[in-house]
Amino acid sequence: MARFKVPLVIRGRIIEEDDIEFGSRHGGARYSTPDVSRYLDALPLRQPSAIADLYALNFDDIIAFLDRLAPRLTLHNPHLKLAYELSVESSGLSADILRATYDKLGSFFEASYARQHADILIGIPFLDGWVDIRKDHGYLASVRAFGARAVHIVAGNSPAVCAISLMRNFITRSDAIVKTPSNDPLTAFAIARTMIDMAPDHPITRHLSVAYWKGGDESIESVLYQPRNIEKLVAWGGLASVQHVLKYVQPGIDLITLDPKISVSIIGAEAFSSPSVMADAALRAAVDVGAYNQETCVNARVIYVQTGSDQAGLIKAEQLGKLIFDEMQRLPNWLSTPARAIGGALAEELEGLKFAAGNVRVIGGDVRGGVVISENAEPVEFSHLLANRVVNLVPVESLEEAIEAANAYTQTIGIYPDSLMPLLRDQLAFHGAQRFVTLGYATRRVVAGPSDGIEPARRMCKWILQEKYDSDIQPVLSPL
Repeated sequence: MARFKVPLVIRGRIIEEDDIEFGSRHGGARYSTPDVSRYLDALPLRQPSAIADLYALNFDDIIAFLDRLAPRLTLHNPHLKLAYELSVESSGLSADILRATYDKLGSFFEASYARQHADILIGIPFLDGWVDIRKDHGYLASVRAFGARAVHIVAGNSPAVCAISLMRNFITRSDAIVKTPSNDPLTAFAIARTMIDMAPDHPITRHLSVAYWKGGDESIESVLYQPRNIEKLVAWGGLASVQHVLKYVQPGIDLITLDPKISVSIIGAEAFSSPSVMADAALRAAVDVGAYNQETCVNARVIYVQTGSDQAGLIKAEQLGKLIFDEMQRLPNWLSTPARAIGGALAEELEGLKFAAGNVRVIGGDVRGGVVISENAEPVEFSHLLANRVVNLVPVESLEEAIEAANAYTQTIGIYPDSLMPLLRDQLAFHGAQRFVTLGYATRRVVAGPSDGIEPARRMCKWILQEKYDSDIQPVLSPL
């Protein structure tokens, strides 16, 4: 069994004592890491004014730092290469997918991307100074976006989660403690170590700490998650992880959750107008299901197809399902591969369908992936378990049935054809859906935009208001 060291980084200081040993979530590796409880006095930024050195930088200085960092974040970097090797053992992604993901990790820090993110989602003038927002009758109001002392509880389903979290932290001039996940404990450290090698005394380097501890360890979290230590908790991950941190929320701590979501697709009747159009829809759907082995929240797990659920409709749905399954087998290895194994609960459900009464049809259903075709306009009861490139096709008569199925857990919806998007988007948003995209592009996030119905980077800032009144206006006694 492979063994790795996972150091602790506290603002440029690297600590490598092997105090505690852990096993990865998938059981393929073990790693040792320092006992974080011994460093709880050093981990938080106790003096809030110590963040002032970040404010000696202007936004162009920050962008210049990130642009220097970006080209260093490839698999030529020995720190990132070690993170990749551990992820191969511990991640749900295959080696080919991980290799491609790590090799482009630097793209999240490139100047054009980081600047666009800050400009669109926050507003660079608010990050760089006080912005006058109203001046009227002797009254002047100004606003500035300040960074915060934050803990980022990152998810390990993709190394990209760590990169996007750090980029957001850097552009907001925040102080970050990154709590790494058990299935990806080294990526954040690799980025921090690269920053230390590149610019050990830079303020951004000095405001990043990276640690691993077992989630839920109250001896650490009850001490660390206090308003005297942190102002923001940014939590990615599953329902249990998010529910756990809720108990630490109190006045002075703002919780920003990027919690578990389910993504779906909607394929209109137009997809069945000809064999070539259906083939196009099938390829696009296969990408949205199979990319990154369905490990991310943007992957489709349920596809509503406008075929109707009569016998003729089920035949159409099955034809599309076969095409989707075949296209998943042809996806390039850097994007999608057969699973190492089908998860226990899902495997049991798929096996049970072989003996179930009714017309539920299964195409594949093994490590290659699968398509489960519902017999009516309802997803199968185990749709929340779908993973490893297994998707549920749900035949509907009307697209209104697909709209009614959306809720606050629905994140991304791939839509085919595009002409349906303006017809569906408002109603879907009323029901809780948060992102609409051309079918086939669900996993491609190239635009700086909201996530999970919020703007995380904006929420990470503290928005401070200043009000000034001319001296000739009497306080309180003067009407507005």
